[in-house]
Amino acid sequence: MKDGARRLAGKAVHRAYALIRRLGEISPASPGGKRFHHLGEGACIAFPQGAIFGESWISVGAHTLVGTHVSISAGFVPGLDLGPDVIVRIGESCSIGRGTHIVGHQSIVIGNDVFTGPYVYVTDQNHTYAQLDAPIGRQWPENSPVEIGDGCWLGTGSIILPGTRLGRNVAVAGGAVVRGEFPDNCVIGGVPAKILRRYDSEEGWLPPLKNKPQLITAEELALLSVEGMRGLQELQDKLREENQSIQEDRERREQAG
Repeated sequence: MKDGARRLAGKAVHRAYALIRRLGEISPASPGGKRFHHLGEGACIAFPQGAIFGESWISVGAHTLVGTHVSISAGFVPGLDLGPDVIVRIGESCSIGRGTHIVGHQSIVIGNDVFTGPYVYVTDQNHTYAQLDAPIGRQWPENSPVEIGDGCWLGTGSIILPGTRLGRNVAVAGGAVVRGEFPDNCVIGGVPAKILRRYDSEEGWLPPLKNKPQLITAEELALLSVEGMRGLQELQDKLREENQSIQEDRERREQAG
């Protein structure tokens, strides 16, 4: 195939795939979206999806974005009657990273503004192993509800096990294996996860933070809404300038000290 024909064919393939991805998204207006218990305004589940079933027992809040290859399931297999209650509830304005698995059997509640890195695993069911004469895979599993508070961040590859309850604004380190209850405003990590940093109302963050926290301003949020890539590029340039200024200020202090 000549170079010109190859380029044209390549462009056609990429344009077709972009169209397929767009048409394959699950939104409130799409046929797939109508199968959910609730899929809020502006919510989107990107294509290609992972394993999604038990939609009648899954609720996704407004403006939540679910990345590609994400699996969200309620129950063991499609077609089961899971009763009157929602099993998996994801709040508003969340961002669920690529390849994440959310597997519910009893109750998984994810709050508003929760962000995950890629390949996070959240489940409310675990295998049991008490019977020594039976394979673990043939022993009845146990369920325990999971709650993830508003504003949490779940790092890449973290695992949230049954019975976990995270408070508000909990940062989970990448690769952590989490089980148990953790308070608001803390950083957890490790296997098994433990508190690495916490906020005290009188003393602030313990251990203390090295750098002053920076918040995204209303102006910066507005840049994200600019059509196309221009807003993102402007925000990227602004962040780079600020980071360079911080680095230069740090170097001046080190030289002066």
